[in-house]
Amino acid sequence: MEATLTARLADYRNLRREIERNVLPLATSVDGRTFEFQAPLEPLEIRVGGYVTLDGRLGQILSLEVARMDAGELGWTGEASFSSRVTIRFAQGAGTLLDGGETPFHDAEMRPAAPEAVAAWLRASAPRRARLQAGELRLADGVTHGLDAGGFDRHTFLCGQSGSGKTYALGVLLERILLSTQLRVVVLDPNSDFVPLATPRADADPELAERYREATASLVVQRAGAHGDHDRLRLRIGELAPAAQAAALRLDPVRDRDEYATFTELLAGERLRELRDLAELDRPGAAELAARALNLGVAGWGIWARQDPGSSLELLGDTSVRGVVIDLGSLATREEQALVAGAVLERLWRDRARREPVLIVIDEAHNVCPAEPEDALTALATEHAVRIAAEGRKFGLYLLTSTQRPQKVHPNVVSQCDNLVLMRMNSAADLAHAAEMFSFVPAGLLTQAASFRLGEALVAGKLSSHPALLRVGARISAEGGGDVPASWAQ
Repeated sequence: MEATLTARLADYRNLRREIERNVLPLATSVDGRTFEFQAPLEPLEIRVGGYVTLDGRLGQILSLEVARMDAGELGWTGEASFSSRVTIRFAQGAGTLLDGGETPFHDAEMRPAAPEAVAAWLRASAPRRARLQAGELRLADGVTHGLDAGGFDRHTFLCGQSGSGKTYALGVLLERILLSTQLRVVVLDPNSDFVPLATPRADADPELAERYREATASLVVQRAGAHGDHDRLRLRIGELAPAAQAAALRLDPVRDRDEYATFTELLAGERLRELRDLAELDRPGAAELAARALNLGVAGWGIWARQDPGSSLELLGDTSVRGVVIDLGSLATREEQALVAGAVLERLWRDRARREPVLIVIDEAHNVCPAEPEDALTALATEHAVRIAAEGRKFGLYLLTSTQRPQKVHPNVVSQCDNLVLMRMNSAADLAHAAEMFSFVPAGLLTQAASFRLGEALVAGKLSSHPALLRVGARISAEGGGDVPASWAQ
């Protein structure tokens, strides 16, 4: 009896497997734009984000799951009579059509697309603008995916958890923009990761490295304590907006109305070069303000220009300069970083009427424009970022914000981004937040971020012909940052 039951069970499993293997890979579309499909689980040749052909049309898989169906009853008679329902399993899901018009179809044969077919479609659909060779498609071996340079006239949001390759990927995007377009860039660099942006790697292709040197010849890196008028990061108190001047001294226009009024009057009438000059003024209230600046340590900040000519803000309007990297990481205090970030954003907004296109890159954006600013200087920087996000595009001010935690960036900045570059993100809360903020990205592709490996990303929006899974390409320039070697674990 036991041997008979074992044999019957083997027959049942073999029959079920045979039926499952004969599930036809078929797709149906009722609108000519999207499709639903079924496919066998063994072998399963399709993946979420991958490409398929449907009777000559190219499509992309957006969702995939295991389905079950009752295939009828199977019975045996004899010494061990019994019957059982046969439940078969197969794959089902949905996708979008990338080409082939909008004609509905029924039961089209579905097969994995050859990389050559995907590459041909990318070439045929490419706009006549610069293509940024940012990497290869993850699910089409050997196919380079060129991002549409013109897509950066929309705000872009790049996010990925620590260790996902976010900073490396941001460097690749900046390199390709510098190499292939004429768009000026201003980078707020809190961790000094992009200080070597104009320096090609030693192992870079010689011809490419030479082209890159030419493209970045006028790129300026501004650092605190650097030698030379062209390279030192510095500000003058008098060129800051009144709100920033007061915030540096923690003056509130209501709570500290007398000191605030005195400070405003002194700045307007005396044209101070720096806060230390307050102590030399023979004016009512000047001594008290000088003491405030001294006690808060503001007067001693290294950001002040002092006797050096010029200012870092003057470079922002210099069209002969291809780009400016503001090395916030070289500043000694968090307050100085917030002051400089806010001053840069305010100056770019103030000069908006020039309508000169510039890409404003805010790395670690949760520090520059957080959802909940904790001090007046950060609140001002956030206010400027929100204003640029809402209204800057029509003046040629385009944001590229990068962060590890999308929920910690001000929602009025994130919600204005029409492009998304998403790297590995294990947090379910962060992924849910991204799905809410970027509803134009298929949910099935967003969930893939939890399984991304180092350097893998989802790109979507105007900068990409379609929501694509990408392996980020190699850097041209040297990397400024990097993890601390784990030699302690040896």
